[in-house]
Parts: sequence; structure tokens; C-alpha cells
Amino acid sequence: MARYTGPVCRLCRREGIKLFLKADRCYSAKCALDRRPFAPGQHGKSRGKKPTEYGLQLREKQKARRIYGVMEGQFRRYFAEAARQKGMTGENLLRLLERRLDNVVFRLGFALSRPEARQLVRHGHVTVNGKRVNIPSYLVRVGENVAISEKSLSTPRIKEILEGSSSRALPVWLSLDANAAAGTVIALPTREDIQLPIQEHFIVERYSR
Repeated sequence: MARYTGPVCRLCRREGIKLFLKADRCYSAKCALDRRPFAPGQHGKSRGKKPTEYGLQLREKQKARRIYGVMEGQFRRYFAEAARQKGMTGENLLRLLERRLDNVVFRLGFALSRPEARQLVRHGHVTVNGKRVNIPSYLVRVGENVAISEKSLSTPRIKEILEGSSSRALPVWLSLDANAAAGTVIALPTREDIQLPIQEHFIVERYSR
């Protein structure tokens, strides 16, 4: 499946916020956004004019895509599914994105970034209800158990992450058994549970044009 393979620090600088795509680096003095808090490119420093309505809609859509690591075509399909569901389309969209397996792995503290969580899933380190699932876009349902496979618990990088995961806040819609490196989806996330700087109504406006 297609994915962005370019320099991810440019994405943070373009959106003007930390997207936390580089794990430890985002929290260190090496963060590109802290050192160069302006958009990338030759004219990055001069992009100070007030954005148009279209520009606001585009930036919010791009921000959401980049946070969750979703390509344009897949994002459109998520939006179409959200529009078919009952309730507010914007909230439905964010709820679908939060239920992605790679995001749940990240939220449970099994990875320090969503790209790292995606890699864990793709390499077969994650199980759902005891069965290995290597599809990052798999939508986890309420009651399903997500865990690091028993064979992978001895992997040095995974051991390092799990040892430090206790200090991370756990969303209320998830439960965690840290000793077993396993978690369960106990409810669907609400908008209040998704603490991300995304104004989803701009995304709805963007696709409703």
C-alpha cells in the first residue's frame, strides 16, 4: 500500500504544529519545528498572509491525513463511510481514524509514534484477539483485544518502549494490562476523547464543495 516516504519533519513545519511523527526526536532539542518554526521551502518565511477559506479547509484535511498517516484516496473513503453513518460526519471521521489498528497500538503505548506503530503491525508483532493482524488500517471493534505477540516481547526495541509506557496517558476508551502488553477497546471514542488540534468542520466543508 502506498505511503509517504519523504522527510516527515517537513510535514510538521508545513502544518505549523508537532505531528509527533519521529518519536523521541519530537520531544528533543533536535525537533525541526522548534529550530525552524516556519514552513519549508524558499518562501516559507514569507507565508504570513491570512489564509483563504479554501486554504483553511485544505490545511485541516492535510493535518488530519498526516497525523494518522493516511493517503488521499483512503482518506476520501473514510469520509464517505463517515457520511453514511448516523451523527456528525466530522466526529464520525475522527472516530474511524482513531479505530485504526496502528493508532490503537500507538494509543496503548506500544509505540512512540504512529509510523512506528504502523511498522510494528506490518511486521507481524501485533495480535487482535490472539490472531496476528498485519493490516494497519484494520478497524478495531469494541471488545477486541490488541496485544504484542508473545514472540515479540523479547525484541529489544519493544522491551524498551514497554518499560517506559507507564508514564503515558491512556485514553478512557481503552483499557491496558501492562504486564501482558495487551489492551482492550472498551468503548468507541467520543470527540472529547480525541485530543487533537483538528477542526473537523473544515474537512466536512472541504469535501462538501
